[in-house]
Amino acid sequence: MIDFDSASVQLGHGSGGRLSHQLISELFIRVFSDGHPDPLDDAARLTTRANRLVFSTDSFVVDPVFFPGGNIGDLAINGTVNDLLTSGGTPLAISAAFILEEGFPFRDLKTIVETMKKAADVASVRIVTGDTKVVERGKADKIFITTTGVAEVDHDYAIDCSQIRPGDAIIVTGTVADHGMAILASREGLSLEATIASDTASLGRVVHRLLAAAGDSVHAMRDPTRGGVAAALNELAESSSVGIELIEAAIPIRPPVAGACEILGIDPLLVANEGKMLVAVAPDVTEAALAAIKADPLGSEAAVIGHAHASHPGRLTIRTPLGAGRILDMPLSDPLPRIC
Repeated sequence: MIDFDSASVQLGHGSGGRLSHQLISELFIRVFSDGHPDPLDDAARLTTRANRLVFSTDSFVVDPVFFPGGNIGDLAINGTVNDLLTSGGTPLAISAAFILEEGFPFRDLKTIVETMKKAADVASVRIVTGDTKVVERGKADKIFITTTGVAEVDHDYAIDCSQIRPGDAIIVTGTVADHGMAILASREGLSLEATIASDTASLGRVVHRLLAAAGDSVHAMRDPTRGGVAAALNELAESSSVGIELIEAAIPIRPPVAGACEILGIDPLLVANEGKMLVAVAPDVTEAALAAIKADPLGSEAAVIGHAHASHPGRLTIRTPLGAGRILDMPLSDPLPRIC
């Protein structure tokens, strides 16, 4: 329990791990839910007279602002678009709010804004409104961005974090840990044999191919950002009251990323991703779903990495190449703060 009278916010409360989960459940859900908490998906559902809407907001404080494979601008757009896509929606519009530190170079700001527009065009979404605030030198770190998005849902599929069923296959749409390790290497000036680039990308084409192939047999989707695959699948297992077992040898990881994680002693399953999706699908459509994802360049390295089962509900485990099993718990905090 959080002691709200004497405790203070720690970096771990923004990391996507157990401390984040505690803060969300003990404060934000309790205060904002009006006694009717929604499922803890990446986007909220709204109902209109026509189609349903989904709504999501996120803040980006990545350090450094520019990194191999992208910058804070396309990261902000892609992150919000992917959150909307996890509910099967078609993103329509995004707002963007900026907090700028006095002295931040206009050339950098211009590059970031132009990159945001390019990312929005790729995702077929419009940036329609926003806000800008400037604070004194030393009161912020260069630039922070908050984006809020709205998407339309024109189908009746029940896709949310509580819908996973025993037997469902767990698919990841590509290699894991690219983004977090790209940020760490850039931030710390690590000299690696191969450059590691962020995987930041919007996954609209991948999701639309998936839904066309598998329809209502797609039970849940989640983008494994802060806390990585481990945090995301722990949340899904808990929300759906199922157990999930991963097969370690099936999880796709680029060799330079795996090497960097091994050198630094970081589990790649705890590292953030910004252009990948975890998908739970019914067993009878697994091959069709995987083929649909792999048909898109952004999903070419997709793989089935595990399955849901009825035993040990709420628990995530992993099977090692030697056949041993171990519990993969919700991380307490993120080993890499400020990675998104």
